[in-house]
Parts: sequence; C-alpha cells; structure tokens
Amino acid sequence: MKLGAVVVTGASSGIGEATALHLRSLGFEVLAGVRKDEDAERLAGRGVDTLRLDITSADSIQDARAGIGERPLAGLVNNAGVAVSAPLEFVPIEELRRQLEINLVGHVAVTQAFLPALRAGRGRIVNMSSIGGLVALPLMGPYNASKFALEGVSDSLRRELREQGVDVCVIEPGGVKTPIWQKGNAAAAAMLDGMPPEAQERYGKMIESLRQESSKIEQENGIAPQAVAEAVGHALTAKRPKTRYLVGRDAKTRAPLAKLLPDRALDALIARTLR
Repeated sequence: MKLGAVVVTGASSGIGEATALHLRSLGFEVLAGVRKDEDAERLAGRGVDTLRLDITSADSIQDARAGIGERPLAGLVNNAGVAVSAPLEFVPIEELRRQLEINLVGHVAVTQAFLPALRAGRGRIVNMSSIGGLVALPLMGPYNASKFALEGVSDSLRRELREQGVDVCVIEPGGVKTPIWQKGNAAAAAMLDGMPPEAQERYGKMIESLRQESSKIEQENGIAPQAVAEAVGHALTAKRPKTRYLVGRDAKTRAPLAKLLPDRALDALIARTLR
C-alpha cells in the first residue's frame, strides 16, 4: 500500500539512509536527498528514488522542489547534519556559522520550500534533533546550539501549523553508530592543529576524553541507525504521533536527569564522566 511521498534530507549514510530504506519498506514513496552522484547511484541500486539536494544552497533547494512537481507530500524528514566540536573559546567563527547553517537554517529553508506540498498532502514534518538538544556537553557547544535551536523552531512551527493539518515531530537520539562521529573527530583534530598552544593546555585532557567517548559510540555502545529510522516511521504513520521521540538508553536516561538535577549537580556529573 502506498502511503504517499516523503522527502528525506541527508540520506547518503547513517540515520538518513536507514530512514529512507525503512520508509520505503513501510510503503512510502521515498525521495532521498543526496549531494553526490555515487550516493544517488548506490541508493538507486537499492530501489530508492533520489533528489539532488544541498540544504545550504537556495538554488539546490528550489531545483529539488521543482523536481517533485505538483505531487503532495506525506512527509518531510529534516535529517541532514554535521557535528562541529571545539572549545567555544577557540572555535573558528566560520565553523560555528557552518554548523548553524546546516543543522538549523538549512532545515528551515527546506521546510519553507516544501511546506505547500506538505499542506496539500496533510503531511508531517519530522526534525532530527538529538539528546544534545536537551543536554549540552562541553566542547559540543556549536552542535548543542544548533540542536537546542532546532527544538525551539520545531515547537514554534508545530504551533503555527496546528490548524493547517501539518504536524511537527522531533526525534531525539542518543549516541548512534554513524559516520558523523568519525567525521567530527577528524574535523576537530584538524581544527585543534590550527589553534594556539594554550588550547591544548586548557582543554587537551577534556578533548581526549570526549574523543574516546565518541569512538565508543561509533564502535561499541551506540544504537543502530535502524532504531532511529523506526521512530521516524512511527512519527509519520501513527494516528496520534508523539511530539518528541527519545531514542536510545542514554537519551532516555539523560533527559529526565537534566530535568531533575540542579544545574551544578549535572555539571559535576558530566565532569566526572569526562575525566
């Protein structure tokens, strides 16, 4: 049974790819947003239609919007993202801007472009946030800022569209086994090399601890992207979807702790974890 057309951004790997494949298995017509030819070819080989889509390019977004024609949309999954990690004292401002452009501004731009089609199909918007949008870790300030902002944008959008037949849901995964951690660690190492010596002196131990935790997520204790994809599937098919989906044991543990513990107690707990 065909459930309608859904656009998934950032579908070349990890959560986006798993989501595209899972939604296709549920009966959706999936339009997977990718930037590279090789990713389009690989997904096409698995039976998934693709859209060439760079969410930081206004021309690319408009071309993708024109590519779906007049068909209504059953859903839009705003998944594309990167993770910039660095001490806020030393993070290059252009990297902070890039983080916000991809993880926040790009999602709003895509939503604006596809909203008429979503309204026509009484579709749903699913925004890929993170436990990092509820609990901020040291050295992850740029990433946390983008996800905290996406949480606020999602609430505003849901309330704006409440009477228009378009619902908005947020997915909040914990650590997921995806390439974002390896890419983030590599980018962080490159940035650190370009920082003054005092950056290593002040934050080196913390950086190494966070790097080790990221590696554990990628290689050992992270959840599979499929678990996140299934939450997206529920958000798009449930009669009464949740406004938020916490996915993963760490997310379900950290979120209530952040509500219950005083800020200073949470600070101390996080500091102990990163020793």
